[in-house]
Amino acid sequence: MFAPLIRWLDERLDLDGLIAPFKHKTVPTHRLSYWYFFGGITLFLFIIQVLTGILLLLYYRPGANEAYESVQYIVTRVQFGWLIRSIHAWAANLMIFTAFVHMFSVLFLKAYRKPRELTWVSGVILLYLVMGFGFSGYLLPWNTLAFFATKVGTEMAGQVPLIGRPMMIFLRGGPEVTGATLTRFFGFHVAVLPGLVTVLIAVHLFFVQRQGMSVPPKLEAQWTANPSARREMKFFPNFLLRELMAWYVAMGVLGALAAIFPWNLGVKADPFVSAPAGIKPEWYFLFMFQTLKLIPSKVWFVDGEVLGILGCSLAGLLWLLLPFFESDRPERTKTWITGLSIFALVYVVGMSVYGFLAQ
Repeated sequence: MFAPLIRWLDERLDLDGLIAPFKHKTVPTHRLSYWYFFGGITLFLFIIQVLTGILLLLYYRPGANEAYESVQYIVTRVQFGWLIRSIHAWAANLMIFTAFVHMFSVLFLKAYRKPRELTWVSGVILLYLVMGFGFSGYLLPWNTLAFFATKVGTEMAGQVPLIGRPMMIFLRGGPEVTGATLTRFFGFHVAVLPGLVTVLIAVHLFFVQRQGMSVPPKLEAQWTANPSARREMKFFPNFLLRELMAWYVAMGVLGALAAIFPWNLGVKADPFVSAPAGIKPEWYFLFMFQTLKLIPSKVWFVDGEVLGILGCSLAGLLWLLLPFFESDRPERTKTWITGLSIFALVYVVGMSVYGFLAQ
């Protein structure tokens, strides 16, 4: 039925030429190959974010006097509006979770090694931008928890020496969290960040396509010594079909969470009331938040919060540049980077759980 249309498009677009690189591309197969799927799942959840975000934009109004009411209208009056909003919120959290899983899988599989340093850098920047998505989108419903969490988060940014206060005023659109902050975050969330993320995804995928999938060093050495032991599958259609099945599973998990645990709207923000007791950021910022709480108010002559923020910023920069710290001795490098990776994973998970349980 579609053959005439496909022939017509092929004559004008050379469809065979477009998909030829994917027909020749191969993907290594080994006992850890399933970790490859998390990058694609993260991309799938980003697509879900874009599609549901567009639907929400049809009704959402970014103003301090209208934002909460517009979201309330979406979840109570618009047909399936509650489900679309719940899918959008859950997809955001799952996207950040799968991005973290993908990052640590790349780390433990040593996929950041030469010549894939730029693939790692683009991926880590994408993770930071995705967390920025979560931070900017959290305020948009204009409820109490989001208001005070944004106030705390921007105050932390304001503690950075020299550039802190100008940065805080830039983020807030003024000295306080107001309707101008909401409008500014809305602009970040629907225009600035999506544009940056789309460009970086294209760059990241370009690096992956050019350099191919990495394999663990031990397996790579075995395949180099014995080429006949190498196992690969075609990207199209073999790996692509498996990736689509992973997307299908992700869609099932997302749909179940959105339907069974609808995202709560909360109470409308009131800038004149005191902050709720025990307020905490979203789970993906919780390990940093809890770290700052454990640092003493003064460390020698330096403010503890300033020291903590500088430490987190430095750690983020070092994490971004991790592949460039490899020395000429692979065994030594392997030992300390593996130890650092395990410590980072245990620290992030441990501090997040501790922060969740702490009162």
